[in-house]
Amino acid sequence: MRTILNIIWLILAGFVLFLGYALAGILLCIPIITIPWAIASFRIAGYAIWPFGRQIVSKPTAGVGSFLGNVIWVILAGWWLAIGHIISGIALCITIIGIPMGIADFKMVPISLMPLGKEIVSTRTGAFAR
Repeated sequence: MRTILNIIWLILAGFVLFLGYALAGILLCIPIITIPWAIASFRIAGYAIWPFGRQIVSKPTAGVGSFLGNVIWVILAGWWLAIGHIISGIALCITIIGIPMGIADFKMVPISLMPLGKEIVSTRTGAFAR
């Protein structure tokens, strides 16, 4: 079921959202000082293109640096990526088959606003199975 949802997601919203994160990552690579945010953008792009079967967990070692980095991220790219998730989530929820994907889209809004201090893990192994 996870694979079917991911394929439908990829066709309906995932590829466009992936392009948004990839574009943000490329633009953030231009000034050298914003490369850490570009890496976070590329990491989320991989999650945005194939989200089902993975989840987002907070890193226990994230501190004030992650918070300050997230504030800068919201200013640089986070707000328009979050708007993209909200718009595509609303559009997906119009159809019955799109409701699970719309819910997944809304679940991505927090990570699109605050990616630093978060980790993407597989739901097969769980967040604590390392």
